[in-house]
Amino acid sequence: MPQNNQQIANPKPPGEPQVKGPEMNDRDRLQDVLATEKYLTDSLNVAAREASHDALFRDVMTVLTETHQACRDVFNLMFQKGWYKLEAEQQPKLDQTYQQFSGYSSQFPYPSQLQ
Repeated sequence: MPQNNQQIANPKPPGEPQVKGPEMNDRDRLQDVLATEKYLTDSLNVAAREASHDALFRDVMTVLTETHQACRDVFNLMFQKGWYKLEAEQQPKLDQTYQQFSGYSSQFPYPSQLQ
């Protein structure tokens, strides 16, 4: 299968070195922050599901929402600076996946609003 080389990205900042040295730079720090935020949201999702007390559940959900927003903010900053890239998928692959899973909607307990 051919490799998809369509990248969705912003240009990298001017003056960024081609070869990175061992020292941490802003990109490294943001990658570390993003990884930490992802880990926190995963852990808080578990905590919210397993909270047995309503007040604890509400507090965890507040922190979870704030953590998801922080994660999104870091992603947006990295993408804006050209430090985070996405791969665009070819339309036939999207169509194939849509067809594969669109039949599953008949198994949902409630009628779909998105047809």
